[in-house]
Amino acid sequence: MISKTQIKLINSLSQKKYRQKHGLFIAEGIKVIKEILASSYEVTDIFSKTDVFSLLKPTNLHLVTEKELKKISKLTTPQTALALVKIPPVKKVNLSGVVVALDGVRDPGNLGTIIRLCDWFGIEHLLCSPDTVDCYNPKVVQASMGSLTRVNIHYRNLPEVIEQTALPVFGTFMEGENVYQQSLPSEGILIMGNEANGIRDDVARMVTHRLSIPQFGANGATESLNVATATAILLSEFKRA
Repeated sequence: MISKTQIKLINSLSQKKYRQKHGLFIAEGIKVIKEILASSYEVTDIFSKTDVFSLLKPTNLHLVTEKELKKISKLTTPQTALALVKIPPVKKVNLSGVVVALDGVRDPGNLGTIIRLCDWFGIEHLLCSPDTVDCYNPKVVQASMGSLTRVNIHYRNLPEVIEQTALPVFGTFMEGENVYQQSLPSEGILIMGNEANGIRDDVARMVTHRLSIPQFGANGATESLNVATATAILLSEFKRA
């Protein structure tokens, strides 16, 4: 059974201001919730149609009907379970190894995919400009598929952070050097820009190495790559050496 107060709280967490107010975010789906339960994140409540979490001994498991789950789900087709998770304390930025920095990435699916890519390629720290979509947005959490718990995500003023490091700074530009012809280092900051406008001028001025992904299509009709796709290609090149 789920109360009207709980429904109101959960529905409010679709908005960033209420996530910040309550210090909570939503995670949906058995796989995602199990990943979170196995991490250092604290799950406060689980609302599920079945008792699939009994072995993990969550503190507050609420069995609900499909109709009740639809009232709180943020998905078009609700999954089996939804969890409320505490937003962890902000960690100190550690600029070492390869660090990905996002300048105004606004699409939740793109951010969630980039978080998964960071997890896959062993990128521990992801910098985000303040106007990058919130990593605790329900769609981002869903797209990250649990990788959110294994990547340190920091929202900072990018120029202020970058100017404090001696690491080389890489950015993606149409007129940049062919990434496949570069000898990339084991440490550096890789900046990926906004889906429509790319990297802003104040951030671009801090880039020491401009990279591009060459187009091999014969007709050249494709204008650009999706930012998450481009991130995957570039991280693969950074880790290839």
